[in-house]
Amino acid sequence: MADEKEVLRVIATPAAVDLIDKLCAEHGAVLFHQSGGCCDGSAPMMFPQSEFMVGSSDVKLGTIAGVPFYMSESQFEYWQHTQLIIDVVPGNGGMFSLERPSGLRFLTRSRLFEDEENAWLETHPAERADA
Repeated sequence: MADEKEVLRVIATPAAVDLIDKLCAEHGAVLFHQSGGCCDGSAPMMFPQSEFMVGSSDVKLGTIAGVPFYMSESQFEYWQHTQLIIDVVPGNGGMFSLERPSGLRFLTRSRLFEDEENAWLETHPAERADA
């Protein structure tokens, strides 16, 4: 189908892109990781790429503002039918997340994919981190 449009698994709000750009300028190459734990682990966290090892059980959902976004495979099982929308809100970020000193924190919002989007995603599986 020539009119087929890519379905993005993760996107960012303009406010999130602004903060991502500032943090990239300050820290260089970074990445996002969202695990399935409680507290800080349930929020998207940004790390320098040189200081965070993506595991073989992680899934790459895509990139936002040029920054790769990963999630644990077990968490992806729960979120695979939703588009993640990364936003920022006032508050403290995760203890080790790069946005912590900014007075803002990244937040994941989501929406369910529509049937047509799910059909596209079925034929375009998420990338494994070890691939």
